[in-house]
Amino acid sequence: MCQMPLNGPTSTRAPATEVKAYFCDPQSPWQRGSNENTNGLLRQYFPKNSDPTDYSQSDLSKVALRLNQRPRQTLGFQTPASKLQESVASTS
Repeated sequence: MCQMPLNGPTSTRAPATEVKAYFCDPQSPWQRGSNENTNGLLRQYFPKNSDPTDYSQSDLSKVALRLNQRPRQTLGFQTPASKLQESVASTS
């Protein structure tokens, strides 16, 4: 989920979905908390400057599964997978 920049919304709408998206200021990592946290989690599996072609699709899928099953404080300690399932179920 995108966060609103501190200096006010810089936004656009995705034409296909009409979903409003917010963009953070360049060189302002504190405005991208969830993104920076996810980058840190990914670094546990993929060290900085590692070659992405060294990993198979199976390796990537295993990491994605582990991260999607990890509870997140920003989601009320639910997992991203359960939160997505909850959102999809509510649209049916």
